Amino acid sequence: MDLFQDKNISGFAVNEPKPTGYDEPLATRMRPGSLEEFMGQEHLVGEGKMLRRMIESGVIGSLIFYGPPSSGKTTLAHVISKEVKAAFEVINAVLDGIKELRSVVKKAEKLRKLNGRKTILFVDEIHRWNKAQQDALLPHLESGIITLVGATTENPFYSLVNPLLSRCQLFELFPLTKQNVQQMLERAITDTERGLGKKEVDVSDEAMEHFSEYAGGDIRNALNALEVAVLSSKENKSGLIHIDLEIAKESIQRRNVRYDRTGDEHYHYASAFIKSLRGSDPDAALYWMNAMLEGGDDPNFIFRRLFIFASEDIGLAEPNAITVVNSCQEAFMKCGMPEGMYFLSHACLYLSICPKSNSTKAIFEANKTIKEKGVGEVPVYLKDKTANKLASRFLDIENASKDYKYPHAYPNHWVDQQYLPRSLRNSTFYEAGTEGRENLLWKRLDEIKKRNDT
Repeated sequence: MDLFQDKNISGFAVNEPKPTGYDEPLATRMRPGSLEEFMGQEHLVGEGKMLRRMIESGVIGSLIFYGPPSSGKTTLAHVISKEVKAAFEVINAVLDGIKELRSVVKKAEKLRKLNGRKTILFVDEIHRWNKAQQDALLPHLESGIITLVGATTENPFYSLVNPLLSRCQLFELFPLTKQNVQQMLERAITDTERGLGKKEVDVSDEAMEHFSEYAGGDIRNALNALEVAVLSSKENKSGLIHIDLEIAKESIQRRNVRYDRTGDEHYHYASAFIKSLRGSDPDAALYWMNAMLEGGDDPNFIFRRLFIFASEDIGLAEPNAITVVNSCQEAFMKCGMPEGMYFLSHACLYLSICPKSNSTKAIFEANKTIKEKGVGEVPVYLKDKTANKLASRFLDIENASKDYKYPHAYPNHWVDQQYLPRSLRNSTFYEAGTEGRENLLWKRLDEIKKRNDT
């Protein structure tokens, strides 16, 4: 007999389902309680997949789930604990720390001694814990007192310490699809135990499409909207509650944008934005820029990226690009939003269609040479004229400055002369681009050099 079938150390059920009541939100009532009910993440829990095999075998090691919000990390942890019949404890890394961890460990030790039951500790937003807090988990994972399931929206390779990563298996969760959301909505409408099945509810195809599309992969958001629509609508004479597109639009008015200004999605969107600009695709650049703005990004962050792009990826192909960005930002600061969208669009579209050149990277080639070889000696004829004059007077040597060739004294204001240190003679760092104004400027200089040679 399981001594803790009815109650645990604290006097309440350990991972036993609570009676479902209609005082709970629909999204809470419809939370999956088994693998069969779990929606999405087929690459992890589909038939024959690794995580599913682990769950079905009952042999679960410590896991880290990482992925965007509302992708099912918490729900999957709940499902795992129920499938393997383990006690389930939750710690929120934002609110809880080592004190709460010790309490969970103490409870887990008693459970294991009394009935051998496993304890799964779910740490939500585990990336919020500092190094010391993450390290505090290690001895308990080593001893097997607890099995960790950590959830994070951040890249674990950047946010979690290596000793913790080495003790856990990593699984990436992806955003839920519109089809996943629609399947869950249909289940909620027909479920008589936990859902709305005790009511006569009819949702039009257009309304279902709207709920699924505007939820942005967030099942909780979609279920909340469905519940609002049903509870706020009256039955007709036949006892039917009909949800049409207009009611659906009232229930979920703003499309959910999956974005975290400090998380991975922020950098993914910014990367897609810059790569679209670099690829000269104005439509994609506008799309990703608007995705960032809808997610709450600071327009000044976008302008900073545009400034960098104007020199890094356009540079001398269109030297005015950086001036255009600067003017657009100044106009934005004076006018603000929503008119400021024009200036963001102006800069974005202009940089998209500009000729491209990355020749400004030459500075890093020159820097690399200096770091590897040090700075060579300045050719004597390039040294400061006054210093050379003093040296010739007091050291009784010939003034080296007289060997300097003044370019303005020669045709086309150019003369063949060695400017690099002697040790780097004929070295090149700059490779001219072939597009836009840079190509014209380089051709002009090349023609001058050829004329001089003849």
